[in-house]
Amino acid sequence: EAEDVAQETFVRIWRHASGWRQGHARFDTWVHRVALNLCYDRLRRRREWVTDELPEAADEAPLPDAGDEGRRVQQALLRIAPRQREAIVLVYYQEMSNIEAAGAMQVSVDALESLLARGRRSLQAMLIGDGDD
Repeated sequence: EAEDVAQETFVRIWRHASGWRQGHARFDTWVHRVALNLCYDRLRRRREWVTDELPEAADEAPLPDAGDEGRRVQQALLRIAPRQREAIVLVYYQEMSNIEAAGAMQVSVDALESLLARGRRSLQAMLIGDGDD
């Protein structure tokens, strides 16, 4: 699905390149928004299909740089609110500035900072709680 979204992103960019206005948004922010919207569209259309075939098994092997701490953070990220996760991923993993991330999410910088604060608190509570096992 990721490959399909990536391909459709570039097709849309090619078809709608004239719609991008320099000075209105950075090109990479616009591209990110196109890809994000396509992901949201796919999630909205997602339906459960009953089939006799088993899906491909996901590779359960840890990523080369993902230790136990990395896995815990990834698990916690999956459990927080989607908009909070999106804000955290854009700022901390994709290294966007708050202004760039707010533009990609189509929210104000204040709203982005609020999402980040709530997301960090949620992650902290989950990670501290998970460490008590």
